[in-house]
Amino acid sequence: MEKLVVEPLRNQTTVQEFILEGFPAVQHLGHIFFLVHLLAYLTSVMGNMTIITIIWVDHHLQTPMYFFLSSFSFVECCLITTVIPKLLTIFLSGRQTISFAACFTQDFIILFLGATVFFLLSVLSMDRYMAICKPLHYATFMNPKMCFLLVSGCFALGFLFMLVPVVMLSQLSFCGPNVIPHFFCDFGPLTNLSCSETSSIEILFFNLALFVLCSSLVITIIAYSNIVVTIMRLPSARERQRAFSTCSSHLMVLSLMYGSCVFIYVKPKQASRLDSNREAALVNTVVTPLLNPVIYTLRNKQVHQALRDVLSRVQLQK
Repeated sequence: MEKLVVEPLRNQTTVQEFILEGFPAVQHLGHIFFLVHLLAYLTSVMGNMTIITIIWVDHHLQTPMYFFLSSFSFVECCLITTVIPKLLTIFLSGRQTISFAACFTQDFIILFLGATVFFLLSVLSMDRYMAICKPLHYATFMNPKMCFLLVSGCFALGFLFMLVPVVMLSQLSFCGPNVIPHFFCDFGPLTNLSCSETSSIEILFFNLALFVLCSSLVITIIAYSNIVVTIMRLPSARERQRAFSTCSSHLMVLSLMYGSCVFIYVKPKQASRLDSNREAALVNTVVTPLLNPVIYTLRNKQVHQALRDVLSRVQLQK
């Protein structure tokens, strides 16, 4: 069914707030799901904050790779904090309303931080490429100033890329209905609720999302293709295993992130698969941030040692 366009209300917005539908099929189990998601949220925040703290406390981890990793963990904390508290409110009290301004603010922050995450992942790929393929130039190129510029550039690009489509969407007419079939204010469901013509904004957003995902993916593929070639040329099996171990955690995170986000955002028509988007978005906003600290810590001996050192210092102080 084609969306109804109401021309007389084209420049008016009568909707003052939206209703987040959440997960109506399991709303009767709200208290159980509240506890599950609260535990996942607290674990994710504590895990990511632990990584950040260890990296900034232990001087052995104050290297470019761990600086990028701490930036990644910080963005993950901000991202889930933008989404999960409102979901917890829906599960606990059933309060599903969100104001017009808060909804678009949430939408922008989610898209901005989401784009920033992918740019950071591509920077992590470049870092591993320089460390493994260009070790003699690594210290010179990946100096503190360059690391700061790369991370700042990721935030700036994420901000600029997502600001325009969200601002354009907020200027359209919303004259009802106001029920968002999602647990947060996402671009696709909001577009579907507008009673203005949205095809140009949908095309713009599709192209921007495609560029963000594809550009970071291309950089990652090129970097890791060169990394694999370089590793296979190493003389000993132990050196090859050590080189691969530094990249395996990054590749696992990449698989989780790209899989869910391609499913959610890179499709021209947003209205056709909104129900299935909720499950994919739940993976991206709850499961992935929960697994990332586990993936990075369980497979990283340097983080293990740094964590043991911090715990031993705490015990000595007692």
